[in-house]
Amino acid sequence: MGVQDELYLLADELRAIANAGLRWAENGYDRERCERILGVSARVVAALEHSPFETVLSQYRDNLGHLTPLMCVEAVVLRESKMLLIRRSDDGKWALPGGMMEVGESPAEGAARELWEEAGLRGQAERLLALYDSRHWPSSGSRMQLCIAQFLMDAPGQPALHTEGQSERSSMAEALDVGFFGEHELPELHRSHAWRVPKAFRLARGEENGLYFDP
Repeated sequence: MGVQDELYLLADELRAIANAGLRWAENGYDRERCERILGVSARVVAALEHSPFETVLSQYRDNLGHLTPLMCVEAVVLRESKMLLIRRSDDGKWALPGGMMEVGESPAEGAARELWEEAGLRGQAERLLALYDSRHWPSSGSRMQLCIAQFLMDAPGQPALHTEGQSERSSMAEALDVGFFGEHELPELHRSHAWRVPKAFRLARGEENGLYFDP
């Protein structure tokens, strides 16, 4: 893990402590302390991103209910030993379809939705391959700790971008392209996907015993 990732995680831990304190504080002294901790966390992130402190602090205050790691999902689709990947619009690199869960859906439903929104492919989860903790996977690129549930999907049909029925958010172009790639012909992969995609090949083939989770 790089220094920047470590600082993001430290800032996120401070933010979570402050938010919990602001939720349960019983007197003004405790609230003041928690406000100071929240401000320290925001200053760290502002320094890392060269952003105005007030902007980061405002974002924090808009999400004071966030006390736990964020839950994310990923979809693994295999065809003739090749894996479906999307090309991201933010850096042009390739990744598994995935993103944050939405309220009211199960992790498996979230993986199916992300597969549809990002790759235009309808699918259903067959089995859970892995549960990842972003702290253990280099270059997560996130301000916050993430838990990532990775599913092997049954998804017949052909992938396509900007399919009718996609949400406005997804059609704004998280994906520039979509395609299937063999294990030994992978394109340049996005951040921690450079580690998780090769591992997904092994997990899907059953080469590692049972469900993978970070120790």
